[in-house]
Amino acid sequence: MEENKKELKKKYKETLPPMGIYQIKNLINGKIYVSSGKNLNGKSNSWKFQLNSGTHFNRELQSDFNKFGEDNFIFEIIDHLDPKEDLNYDYTEDLKILEEMWIEKLKPFGDRGYNKIKTSLQ
Repeated sequence: MEENKKELKKKYKETLPPMGIYQIKNLINGKIYVSSGKNLNGKSNSWKFQLNSGTHFNRELQSDFNKFGEDNFIFEIIDHLDPKEDLNYDYTEDLKILEEMWIEKLKPFGDRGYNKIKTSLQ
């Protein structure tokens, strides 16, 4: 029984999609957009779809994407979040903290990026 449980946990950890922090980088001006996701492969597809269809919520990123084209943007994974043993673990808070750390480190605001500075009122 215990061996079966260990095997199930191992399979679970192997089947979880990669989670972590990513950036979308403009290769023309070097600006980046930093965010997180529980499924980085899905995020990669999602941002491409949104930007190509003109529906990305970040207007500045969308504007530059329209101006420079998809070939001048890359999706890069900059940090991974490793899965826990607990099958019911919620990674939301861990991803939020990790994202905040990367935003603090990279400061993707203004001329450096597309992120918006969060105020304490948000």
